[in-house]
Amino acid sequence: MISLVKGRYTARLARGTKDIEMAQTLRGRAFGRQSDGRWLDKDPFDARCDHVLIEDHHSGRLVCCFRFLPLASGAEINSCYSAQFYDLKRLAAFDQPMVEMGRFCVDTTVFDPDILRIAWAAMTDYVDRNGVELLFGCASFSGTDPKVYSDAFDLLNSRYLVPDHWRPEVKSPDVVSLARPVPAVADSRRGLLRMPPMLRTYLMMGGWVSDHAVIDHDMGTLHVFTGVEIALIPPARKRLLRAVVG
Repeated sequence: MISLVKGRYTARLARGTKDIEMAQTLRGRAFGRQSDGRWLDKDPFDARCDHVLIEDHHSGRLVCCFRFLPLASGAEINSCYSAQFYDLKRLAAFDQPMVEMGRFCVDTTVFDPDILRIAWAAMTDYVDRNGVELLFGCASFSGTDPKVYSDAFDLLNSRYLVPDHWRPEVKSPDVVSLARPVPAVADSRRGLLRMPPMLRTYLMMGGWVSDHAVIDHDMGTLHVFTGVEIALIPPARKRLLRAVVG
């Protein structure tokens, strides 16, 4: 059971329907999605997930949320959210516990690096407690114009592509290759600045990405499939993450 405190923030698992609805409301505001005239983002996967809430314990305000979908092994890979967009048959051979992390969002009016730190501490705690060996999900870029993220895609393509034995294949009808027709020299600084913060952290842990992005018109995003093999996280990085957990 996750229960972590850092500074003014507390991370915990949702305890029931009311908590999940709080997360769905924050997600609705963050992703610009409404239902019946109110901010709300929900889908059928919510019922199968463990939901993490990060709250300001001074005000009681929910400032961040995300969800975990645990899978016993790759044999269950086609039941995850990402499998709607990617052909993940190669990951079916992964024979250890895995978890899909998704719907990560932060209150857009709050700017505090401690929120991301406690989020990663919660992920580390969940992974350790459940013996997870692969953390994966869709890392989302805001908007659907790939030209905006050419520097980021160049960097991902040149340094962080998935090993071929796990490579997701194309499934969605609307995809963009990370490789340009005319190869470009990746600008590391500009590329990193154009990436979502969560994706940057995945990469710092030795993460990898698919060789193509999917244009998700429903969510109004571009996303790349991202994975982190827990056994391959650099030892120094593991120590830092576990130090935050305490």
